Amino acid sequence: MTVQAELVAVLVDEWVRAGVRHAVVAPGSRSAPLALALLTDGRLRVEVRLDERTAAFACLGIGLASGMPAILCTTSGTAAVEAHPAVVEAHLAGVPMIVCTADRPLELHRVGAFQTVDQQRLYGSSVRAFLDLGAVVSGEQPARSSWRSLASRVVADAVANPLGPGPVHVNLPLREPLLGEAVELPPGRPGGRPWHRAVAGAGASPAAVAALIDAVAGASRGVIVAGAGAGAGAGAGAGAGAGGPKPVGGDTVGGSSAEVLSLARALGWPVLADPRAWPKVAAEGVVEHPDALLRSELARRRLAPEVVVHLGAPHASKVLATWWGEPALAASRHVLVDPYGRFADSERLADLVLVAEPAELCRQAARRLGAAAAPAPDPSPYLADWLAADRAAGEAIAGLLDAAWGWSEPAAARALFACLPTGSALVASSSMPVRDVEWFAAARPGAPQVLANRGANGIDGVVSTALGAALATPGRRTVALVGDLAFLHDIGALVQGSHEAPPELTVVVLDNSGGGIFSFLPYAAALPDKLYERALATPQLADLAAVAAALHWRTYSASSRQQLVEAIEESGRAGGPAVVVVVTSGRDANLELHAELASAAAAAVDGALAGGTAANAG
Repeated sequence: MTVQAELVAVLVDEWVRAGVRHAVVAPGSRSAPLALALLTDGRLRVEVRLDERTAAFACLGIGLASGMPAILCTTSGTAAVEAHPAVVEAHLAGVPMIVCTADRPLELHRVGAFQTVDQQRLYGSSVRAFLDLGAVVSGEQPARSSWRSLASRVVADAVANPLGPGPVHVNLPLREPLLGEAVELPPGRPGGRPWHRAVAGAGASPAAVAALIDAVAGASRGVIVAGAGAGAGAGAGAGAGAGGPKPVGGDTVGGSSAEVLSLARALGWPVLADPRAWPKVAAEGVVEHPDALLRSELARRRLAPEVVVHLGAPHASKVLATWWGEPALAASRHVLVDPYGRFADSERLADLVLVAEPAELCRQAARRLGAAAAPAPDPSPYLADWLAADRAAGEAIAGLLDAAWGWSEPAAARALFACLPTGSALVASSSMPVRDVEWFAAARPGAPQVLANRGANGIDGVVSTALGAALATPGRRTVALVGDLAFLHDIGALVQGSHEAPPELTVVVLDNSGGGIFSFLPYAAALPDKLYERALATPQLADLAAVAAALHWRTYSASSRQQLVEAIEESGRAGGPAVVVVVTSGRDANLELHAELASAAAAAVDGALAGGTAANAG
C-alpha cells in the first residue's frame, strides 16, 4: 500500500458520493495512480483522450450539459498547461470542473527534473479554489481523517462557490513508487452520503422580490431579456444555468422558463429570449427575432422601454447590446439579476443588481402581482407592437432563407435547428454559428437544447466541448455546428481510442474556406485582398471530409437543405461519430445575404409598426 494509492481512492470515492459521474483521463506516468483509481472504480463513466487540451474541453462540455463537474486527470508539466484554455472558459462561463494535475514532488523542482514546471496556482484567478496535496503525499499534515472533507470541499467549490460554479484545481505531487493498492479507506458518511453537502443557488429573498416589484411598478413599456441561465431552477448546477435547462418536448416551454413567462404575462411585457435560455419553442409573449427586429431604426426608437430586466448571460447580438446605450433608452431603468451577484453588464447600465435565482425571483414576483395562475390577458398595445414587428421580421427571414437564397450559412443553421430530433442538443460554435442560430432559427415543437462556449467566446475546443456534451448524456444525439477553422483548430477531438465507446456526436462543418466573421469587420474593406486573406480569413488546404474519414468518422456532404436533413437522419440512425461537411456559397455571398436579411427585416418591421399604438406612443 502507498499513501498516494490510498489518497486517490479516497478522492474518487468521495467525489462519487458527491454526485460526480464522469471523468476524462489523458494518459501519463505520474498521473497513473489517479487514472487507475478512476478507471477501476466502476461507478464513473471514464473517457480516455490522447491529448490534455481535448480532454479538458470534453470535461467542459460534460459540465455544460449536465450541471455537474467532470474530473480531468492529467500528468505533470506542459500536460497540465494544456488544460488552461478550457479552465478559462469554465471560469468565465460558470461551468463546474475538477482539474486534477499530477506533479513532481517538491524535491524534484528547480533541479532540472523532466516534465517539471511550477504548477502552484497554475491557472491563477481562473479557478474557484486551488488545493495542493503535497503535504498529504509526504506524510505531513493534513491528517488522514481530513481527506474526505478536503475531497468533498472540491465538489462544493465547483458547484456552489459564492462566486458561482466553476473550475477547481487539485494538484497532486506524487512520489515513487507510483504503483500501489489501497487496502483500507477512511470511513465515509453512512449511506454513501458525501462528507459535505453544498446547495447551489441563491433563491430569491423577500428584499429582492420587493426591489424588483418596485422597479417595474407602473411601467407599461418594459422588456425581459432572457439569456443563458435565465431558465435554470433554484439550486440548479452551473452547467444547467450556463447552458440552459434540459430540453422539453411538446409545443410549449415548461419548468423554470414558465416562471419567467408568468412574470412577463403579469406585466404585459415581451420576453427577448436567447435559444440558450431554454429550448426555442413557440410561447406567448416571446420575441423570436430581436436582432432582426432591432435592425429597424423605427423599432429601436419607438419600442424603447422604460424598464429592462436582464436575466442570465448576454445575447450574442451586438445590435441588441448597443441598443441599450442609445439616447432613446437613456432614461430606462436596468435591472440585472444573477444568483451570484456577477456583473454581466459590459455597457455598465444596470442601476439595480439583484442577487437572486432568476426563475424563482420571477415566480415570486408574479405571485405577488396576482397573475401567476391568471388567464393570459389581451396583449397590451406595447406588447402587441413587439409581436407584430417580430412576426414581420420572421416572415422576411423565412421568405429569403426558404426561397430565393438557396444554400447559405444562415439557411444551414435554420435548417439544422428545424430538423434535429426532439430531445437532442445543439452545440453552436462561437463566431458566426451561434449568432446564426440565435438570429435565424425558427421556434419549433421539441426544440433542441442549445449550448455554446460563451464565457471567453473563442473557437478553441468546440468539437471537444460537443464531445463532452455527448458523453454527459448517453442516448441523446448531440450535434455540433462549427466553421471550418474551428473544426481544424480542434481536430484532435476526432482522435478516438480503440478501447473507448464511440460518441453519439455529429459535427456539421460549414466550409466557407476561412474565417467568415472577419468579413463583417472593417478589415475586409480596408485591406488588400491578398493580405486580408492571409492575415485574417486564413483559408486552409485540408480536405475536411478526408481528414474525418482518416480518423474513422463517417462522413457526409450536403450542398442543399434536403441533403443536410438526410445526413442528420442517417447519422442518427447509424449511431456513433459522424461529420457532415456543408459547402456554402462563400464568404462574400454570406456577407451580402446577412445585409439583405437585415434590410428586409427592417423594412418589414417598419411596415408593421407604421400604424402601431406603440409607435404613436413613442
